[in-house]
Amino acid sequence: MVVGNGPVAGRKADVILAAWNAFQAAQRKIAEAATNNSVTEVIQKVAEQFQCNAVEGVLSHKVKRHIIDGNEVIINKATSTQQVAEWEFTPGDIIGLDVFVSTGEGKPREDTSRCTVYKRELDQVYNLKMKSAREFFVEVNKRFPTLPFSIRAMQNQVAAKVGVRECINHDMLVPYPVLSEREGEFVAEFKATIVVQPRSTAVIAGGAALDTSKYTSEHSVTDEDLKTLLAQDLWKKQKKNAAGAAATTSQ
Repeated sequence: MVVGNGPVAGRKADVILAAWNAFQAAQRKIAEAATNNSVTEVIQKVAEQFQCNAVEGVLSHKVKRHIIDGNEVIINKATSTQQVAEWEFTPGDIIGLDVFVSTGEGKPREDTSRCTVYKRELDQVYNLKMKSAREFFVEVNKRFPTLPFSIRAMQNQVAAKVGVRECINHDMLVPYPVLSEREGEFVAEFKATIVVQPRSTAVIAGGAALDTSKYTSEHSVTDEDLKTLLAQDLWKKQKKNAAGAAATTSQ
C-alpha cells in the first residue's frame, strides 16, 4: 500500500517492484519436489536486479490448522550465520509465503517502539504469582490459545500490561517486536498463502494483482532465466497422454 494516488518513482519504486517480482518468482518455485532453498535463491536474485536486498531473519513457515509457525521454513535470505535445513515440497503443503525486500542492507534492528503483539508459547508452563497476570493469562488461553493477538484486544488493559510483563519474564509468550531498517531506506513486503496440490500450486490468499504501471524504476529484470520464470503460469503437473500411455503399455 502506497499512500496517495500519484505515480511512484526512485528507490520506493525500486523496492516495491523488486519485492513484487521476487514474490511472483517465489510462487513459481514452490512446486512438488522443488526445495525451499531454490525459493530463497530466487528471492535474492530478483532483488539484486533492482539493486536491493532480501531482508535477513524473515521466515516463511509451512502451516497447519492452529499452527502458523511450523518447523519447515523458507528463509528469505540465507547468510553464513542464518541458514535452515533443506526440504522438498509435497502435495498438501501450505506455505505462508512472506517476501521482504529492502533498499538498504536488509539487516533490520529492533525498534524503540513498544511491542504490542504476542503469541502463547504452548510448551511453557508456569504458575503466575500476580492476580492480574493470572486474569490476563486466562483470557489469552480462552480467546487466543494458538494465534497472535494484540494487547489492545484484551478486555482489562491494566491487567494486560502487568500480565505481559510477568509472562514474558517466564517465557510464556512469544513477542513480535517492531523491526526497522536504517533511516532513509525503504522496505516492501508481499505475503500470500500458497498450497501445493497434487496437480498444481495455487495461491489461496494474497493473490491480488499489482498495477505496476504506477511504479517507474530505472531497473528491471534482465536475467533471462528470471524472465522465463516470471512469464510462466503457476506450476501445473502435465496430464499423461492416454494414447501415449496405452502405446507404452502395449510395448
